[in-house]
Amino acid sequence: MQSRRRLLACLRFLAAAPGGERHLSSTAAGSARAADGRLFNKLLVANRGEIAVRVMRTAKRLGIPTVAIYSEADAAAVHARYANEAVCVGPAASTASYLNIPAILAAMKQTGADAVHPGYGFLSENASFVEAVEGAGATFVGPPTYAVEKMGDKVESKKFAAAAQVNTIPGWAGVTENADHALTVAKDIGFPVMIKASAGGGGKGMRVAWSEKELREGYELCTQEAASAFGDSRMLIEKFIEQPRHIEIQVLGDKHGNVVYFPERECSIQRRNQKVIEEAPSPLVTPEMRRAMGEQAVALCKAVGYHSAGTVEFLANPQRQFYFLEMNTRLQVEHPITEMITGQDLVEHMLRVAAGQPLTVTQDQLLHCSGWAMECRVYAEDPARGFLPSIGRLQHYREPRGPSVRCDSGVQEGSEISMHYDPLISKLVTHGVDRQSALAGMRRALDSYVIRGVRHNATLLRSVLDVPQFVEGDLSTAFLAQHYPTPASSAPNRLPLSSQQADELLAMAAMLWVGKQRRLSSGGDVAQVQAETQLVLTMDEQQVPVTVRPAEARMVGAAATTTTSAAAATPPGGGGQALEVQLPHRIMYVRDCGTGNAQLVRAEVDGQAAVLQVLEAGPRQYALQHCGAQRVVQVDGVLAAQLARHMPVPHVEDFSKVIRSPMPGTLVSVTVKQGQRVAPGDEVAVVEAMKMRNVLRAEVDGVVGAVEAEAGAVVAADQVIVRFS
Repeated sequence: MQSRRRLLACLRFLAAAPGGERHLSSTAAGSARAADGRLFNKLLVANRGEIAVRVMRTAKRLGIPTVAIYSEADAAAVHARYANEAVCVGPAASTASYLNIPAILAAMKQTGADAVHPGYGFLSENASFVEAVEGAGATFVGPPTYAVEKMGDKVESKKFAAAAQVNTIPGWAGVTENADHALTVAKDIGFPVMIKASAGGGGKGMRVAWSEKELREGYELCTQEAASAFGDSRMLIEKFIEQPRHIEIQVLGDKHGNVVYFPERECSIQRRNQKVIEEAPSPLVTPEMRRAMGEQAVALCKAVGYHSAGTVEFLANPQRQFYFLEMNTRLQVEHPITEMITGQDLVEHMLRVAAGQPLTVTQDQLLHCSGWAMECRVYAEDPARGFLPSIGRLQHYREPRGPSVRCDSGVQEGSEISMHYDPLISKLVTHGVDRQSALAGMRRALDSYVIRGVRHNATLLRSVLDVPQFVEGDLSTAFLAQHYPTPASSAPNRLPLSSQQADELLAMAAMLWVGKQRRLSSGGDVAQVQAETQLVLTMDEQQVPVTVRPAEARMVGAAATTTTSAAAATPPGGGGQALEVQLPHRIMYVRDCGTGNAQLVRAEVDGQAAVLQVLEAGPRQYALQHCGAQRVVQVDGVLAAQLARHMPVPHVEDFSKVIRSPMPGTLVSVTVKQGQRVAPGDEVAVVEAMKMRNVLRAEVDGVVGAVEAEAGAVVAADQVIVRFS
């Protein structure tokens, strides 16, 4: 029954996807409207991107017309075109558009919207916005003003949690006055401490401080980020728990006093205090721990009179002790994994609750989840540069598809990733009967996810899935810092490949080369390679002799070695020919299954499905991506490879004597002047992009020779700000 509910929920979601309405029969759609009636006459979604599209999907399924708001920068955005109506609410800056309450109220009046869904971020936890919407005679699809004020504020929520006998983290039970006050509090609590925006979320306005210096620097940056992102610069200080796991409980309440909790979500894989990989349920949580966390979450909701969807977040240690962290009074970014394992549509529940209907699910129903789900947040950012945002146009974009794959996005090929907003591209979700099958599905999905035009973190996410500790469920919020300790270790060309994966990559590179030679020699004819070919493949500065010959039979299953007799099997029909690729230590059998896509190649290697992404293809070189790792493979004949050893080493320019802007943005400040001496680690400048402030520091000892940009200027990626003499 649970599997059936989850399948029906997935089908409903896919049926309401952009361009997918044709898959939902008119009879089914009509009966749904006839059974439910129209909950609202028109729904305005006060957000942008993927969450706006996701809310509209459910609204459309329920027969509710939708209104999108958009900034001038988002005039061509997917969410603006997906809605029934769209209204421009201001210029690109979010403070003048998506945070512009008067403009949003005017859009409500103009379109006749009688309900507003805030999504997440922006005004979703702004009590003044709730009051303004209700004061204008519309329904806010979310919790009541009082709950938003008390639970959306991290200080007030901790007070309520303590009163409701919920386990809380040690810290200052109030807002700090300034950096000096924060330092006093930090000394009382003891370092390390977490600096946290009272009204924050999404990792903005949050930093860990391990010393007095880090606290003063972090406090100023967090205050500025919070003011820019949320219009609220209040800060709190609490003890930073080392090696914690981030576990959260989804709650749902109605206006009749009913509150239920859902199975937990594990959100421990984070960067810059922002989640990037989530899963449900958690590998750590036992039924007893789930019940204890859920009951505390429900007690907190009842204490504050909460209704609608919300999330109570906890930190847990390996001993399964847990502490209240905060409550998010909105729909959570990672809500799809809860939907996948329960078969429930949380947006639909929010709309029904807002319309005054009682809950239609019971606590017993929700405790019997179906399978396992994982979510990867795919961002336009550069892991090799400390996860700094990357902007640009999606020149090629192909989302993965499949019966157990869900991709929530607000972009398409040709969309622009702007410097003005959060760089989230999509939320990729997979479901399986257990954790290993969900994990395997996510590997396949990320392998086939084509993103070109901006730098992104999908490669790193794919690499994480192969780390033994992740596979075993041994997680903490410090996971990425421990396993990828430097930006360089997160770079796609530095991500590790196992020996098996490296061999697969070489075998498929040889397959690509043979395919190209076949096309050149036969004008595109699919004639088989007739002779044995000797090649030398160079990867990671290592030359590997390879022999390629046509394979009329191939081995299925485990890889063959030079001493293993391969069981014969006729290659199945499909794409290109089967090849035998002899490496120094093994023989591999590879077949091009063909996709018709120049960026994505599907193959079989020793009978197992494999995916290869072709980033660039030159006369002698291929830039390839396999299992998240990117490598350049050069293919030469034997003589050419011998001569290549005598070529001079290319000159590498030293960039340590200049400070460049890592991305397009606004130069907030320049803290050095000409003639000033700096040491490694000294702050030189601060650049803001996508509401995050990034401190640029000197890498070497030196003297400032020239300052080439002024504070307040808009700078381009790689633009020189400071030169050292």
